[in-house]
Amino acid sequence: MLPTPSLGHLSKHDYLKVYEPAEDTFIFLDALEQDADELRRREPRLIVEIGSGSGCVSAFIAQILGDGAAAVLCTDINSFASECTRKTGAANKTHLEPVVTHMLSALSSRAQGAERAAGLIDVLLFNPPYVPTTEEEEAIAQREGALAGSWAGGSMGTNLLNDLITSVDRRERGGIETVLSPGGVFYFVAIKQNDPDALVKQLRDRGLDADIALSRRAGREHLFIIRARKSV
Repeated sequence: MLPTPSLGHLSKHDYLKVYEPAEDTFIFLDALEQDADELRRREPRLIVEIGSGSGCVSAFIAQILGDGAAAVLCTDINSFASECTRKTGAANKTHLEPVVTHMLSALSSRAQGAERAAGLIDVLLFNPPYVPTTEEEEAIAQREGALAGSWAGGSMGTNLLNDLITSVDRRERGGIETVLSPGGVFYFVAIKQNDPDALVKQLRDRGLDADIALSRRAGREHLFIIRARKSV
């Protein structure tokens, strides 16, 4: 059993500006550890976490694979979160590459033409803002790039997730399937209010092999880790 990455370098003051790891983080770690042998067998070259926050999840998957086994790109719209991610990587002796950007914007702008269309990402991780809110609250939270942006998800709690699944690469008019490499896998967190079964169906309709990898009750929340694989 792998230890949870050390976060002792982050303080209560830091958690006023960046999401503090909680039960949704820990079920994410458990799902990745459950698939650890398969992840190692696939020998991924590029791992991307969207909304890395504290960097806990990225540091954990780097531990699973061994530092340096893959490039770990960590995107976050919150510049303070990106700095926390960098510190977490250093504290756990894992090399993480934080980038201040919206979702996968930086990656899309770096890749060109056929290379982008072929798919770059071997493992994609996302603990999205999944709490149902008003559309106005979600829009303000995402625009400001502050702490509320880590949880405010719009009317169904799936606004950013739906954007990622359906239109991640507008220039190629493609969805999530266009950024995954052959055999690439996408893991993300959802709660019951997000309708996990509908999310699984949405991913299957895009040609991915999707299922619920893990589920767990945590207080009033029912948490799910959904996994979607692209065929080789």
